[in-house]
Amino acid sequence: MVRFFRQVLPRAAIVLAFATAAALAAPPTHTGTDGTGAASDQQEGEPQSDAAHPDAVVRSGLPVPRFVTLRSNELNVRTGPGVRYPVEWVFVKAGMPVEITAEFDTWRRIRDVEGTQGWVHQSTLSGRRGIIVTGQQTRTLRRDAASASEAVAQLDPGVIAKLRKCKGPWCQVDVGGFRGWLQRDEVWGVYPKEEVGE
Repeated sequence: MVRFFRQVLPRAAIVLAFATAAALAAPPTHTGTDGTGAASDQQEGEPQSDAAHPDAVVRSGLPVPRFVTLRSNELNVRTGPGVRYPVEWVFVKAGMPVEITAEFDTWRRIRDVEGTQGWVHQSTLSGRRGIIVTGQQTRTLRRDAASASEAVAQLDPGVIAKLRKCKGPWCQVDVGGFRGWLQRDEVWGVYPKEEVGE
């Protein structure tokens, strides 16, 4: 699977980056619903103590867990909900879907397609939806929501697309100037029975 993050090693400050050219298509431009601004970190809303952070403290009133996307091409992922916690990862792909698994004040614990977790400020996330193509083989983007429908494009594993809607086992996406349908079980970024509209 393609990786869209760099790991920050504490002492040597060595940065590892994994990506493929196929997955580095132009990211979608978005305005989010989970905060404002495009900074990679914010100091506001930092916890008042260094006590162990909660597993899930819901502040926004939105459901947890839920899927969102990354707002910027460089996003610091910390070990806890505040700037006092060290940066463990740097995500490097705007538009990539992540799952919010907990909230603490203005901080969100997120998980990516590979299970990597950490805390980011809410302003670095967008309410717009996206998906990542999964599996080990190319997937066929189809004109209509049917297996016999005409093929529009072939998508490699790791490609990121904008999610428009899902109905039944099919999801409509936009990617690289193409619009079409993928089977829900070929992507990550939407729940099995979740209804998604435009």
